[in-house]
Amino acid sequence: MALAGRLRSGLPLLHRLLRSESLPTQRSTVQRTLLCPFLANSEFSRNYATGSKAKEEKIKVPLAMFGVSGNYASALYIAAVKANSLDKVESEIIDIVEASKKSDKFSQFMKDISVPKDTRVKAVTEICSEAKFSDLTKNFLVVLAENGRLGHLESIANRFEELSMAHKGEVKAIVTSVIPLPPEEEKDLKEILQEILGQGKKIKLDQKIDPSILGGIMVEFGQKVFDMTIKTRAKQMERFLRDPINIDSL
Repeated sequence: MALAGRLRSGLPLLHRLLRSESLPTQRSTVQRTLLCPFLANSEFSRNYATGSKAKEEKIKVPLAMFGVSGNYASALYIAAVKANSLDKVESEIIDIVEASKKSDKFSQFMKDISVPKDTRVKAVTEICSEAKFSDLTKNFLVVLAENGRLGHLESIANRFEELSMAHKGEVKAIVTSVIPLPPEEEKDLKEILQEILGQGKKIKLDQKIDPSILGGIMVEFGQKVFDMTIKTRAKQMERFLRDPINIDSL
């Protein structure tokens, strides 16, 4: 319970930090063609079109996403929500990212833009068929292959996960410690973070092991960092000891 005690003693500070800058807010509905310039691609439009209805259902993107990865992730999110397949698509995208991490050859293939487009498309199609991925995921990966964007897949997957979590009302908290947190302390930490965030949000805790912090704990969530590591405190003490002492102020 020592960890819980240390965290609770720092709650007032953490509350102030959280209130000083609100968590990401919802982005207003935007036309898909404005969200994702690449939607003009005929293949993409064909794969993701929902029909020639006079009025399409408007899907709100819960977080503002920018850049290539953000645009692709937003487009995939819109398609997945419309197809009611958000969890399935997220799982499939994560699966292929993890597969690329485990195979240097596959990872190199994903990043090598010199591979002919037809070869990329054929390989991706075969992989999706073998893995029994949904048509939505397969079509999306084919678009990435056609446009030479497979190398961005991991970044796209990360952005897509952020959108999926926002859709579900989840907030990711990354906890860094020297050793894995015991289950009881992990439970205490979740309760503390839930208390801070209040109702309507669900904490998703990811643990990261980093021996370089020497001890203590660091919690990152909602664009905030609550650092109680020995490494940081040692640096603060070092700076304090190096600063000259102003005798007049004593």
